[in-house]
Amino acid sequence: MQNDELEYFKSEEFQKILRQYEDSVKSGHPVYMDADDLADIADWYQYNGHQEEADEAVNLALEYNPEALGPLLYKAREALSLRDFETAYEYADHVEAADAVEAFYLRNEILICEGKEEEADEHFREHLKEVMPDEQMDYVYDVASIYSDYNIFDKAFEWIARSQGDDSDDFKELMARTLFGLGKYQDSERIFNELIDHNPYSTRYWNALASAQFMREDYHAAITSSEFAIAIDPNDADGLLSKANSLYNLENFETALSYFQKYSEKMKDDEFGYLHQGTCLINLGRFEEAIEVLKKGEATSPPDSNYLPEIYQEMAFAYSELHQPETAIYYLDKTDSLECDHVNVSIIKGHVLLSNKRAKEAEEAFKKALINSGNAPKTMLRIIVSLYDNHLVQPSYKLLKGFLTLVDDDWKEGYSYMALCCLDLKKYDEFLKYLKLAIEKNQREARLVLGSYFPKEVEPKDYYDYMKKKLNSKLK
Repeated sequence: MQNDELEYFKSEEFQKILRQYEDSVKSGHPVYMDADDLADIADWYQYNGHQEEADEAVNLALEYNPEALGPLLYKAREALSLRDFETAYEYADHVEAADAVEAFYLRNEILICEGKEEEADEHFREHLKEVMPDEQMDYVYDVASIYSDYNIFDKAFEWIARSQGDDSDDFKELMARTLFGLGKYQDSERIFNELIDHNPYSTRYWNALASAQFMREDYHAAITSSEFAIAIDPNDADGLLSKANSLYNLENFETALSYFQKYSEKMKDDEFGYLHQGTCLINLGRFEEAIEVLKKGEATSPPDSNYLPEIYQEMAFAYSELHQPETAIYYLDKTDSLECDHVNVSIIKGHVLLSNKRAKEAEEAFKKALINSGNAPKTMLRIIVSLYDNHLVQPSYKLLKGFLTLVDDDWKEGYSYMALCCLDLKKYDEFLKYLKLAIEKNQREARLVLGSYFPKEVEPKDYYDYMKKKLNSKLK
């Protein structure tokens, strides 16, 4: 969805139209509105996760005017989301009669969704030759935006490069979002800061800045940026969610929970908020509460939700902690028919069984995970970590020692866990050896796994020196 559409949804003009529509629906009186306004309402409902209401609004719009552009484009893109290309092309034919330019864009969007992005790009480049010079920048922007909307950021970047130094805020924002999509978070952050200097009251810019900072793992800065968005608009759901995510990553689960709750109050039909309320509650040891809120997430989720497998996995963890392994397994089995990482589910099943003293069944689940993954090293490592989490320190130590002798030199995971095993077993020389390797190989893992053994102000790069001094003073 384009940023100007999101801004329009916040405008008093649109909110007035939306209120008129909803008042008519509630009263049961006939709704008499412009078809394109109804299409905007449908877009708003869809963006906020109210698919049934969106369908009602757009179907009403087509009843009023079967040839209205907005509803036809809505239905075409709905078909695209379902990968029903035949229907999308049929709508493109109808759009052609209303607006040839929109039909051109739509047909190329269909090609992109069919995986024919090079063919679409050839069409776009050929058409550029026909565009009047004073309209070329608008055309370039539109094409780049289409590629960006479909997460084809390399193509979006190529088209932005044709902008010939256009310094408008629209192009800057598109460039910033494209750089974000390409993983160039620092460059994206720099441009969003420039945009904020120009318009410091844009919640959209502040939230985008927070996202770039979040991806750089600068969670404190991300919180500050999201707080600016919330200060500008206390009801801004994106700002609330951004702050919640950063707090969660700082392991401030209590405060993160409160912001996920505020987000869910605004976005009642978004299962993401309930899922993360549940994970916060699990981290706080409030398992019964976690189950209740996760059940809300399950009830809210559409059958094809990407978050549904995660909801079931978190429910399994909660039930396992309550020593109800059968119920935990029941929820894990519900993922069998879903698109998800089934190897991961097998590992979780093994973990649940092991934590409930059902070692033989756990072994079978772990074997299944290894077979289905083709004995992938990451699967083996996750199984060893599960053993450690279930207090099987000596077996974890032996397995990890063998595992780390077999991996390639550029392997970066598991060294922090090996250091942890050595520390628990009071093998201090080995602990320092693997701590040093952990810092050299993967400082993020070192912080996650070993951070609780160090003051918060100590950076992972300094863990080895800090711990060496501490152990030397302890052993004197």
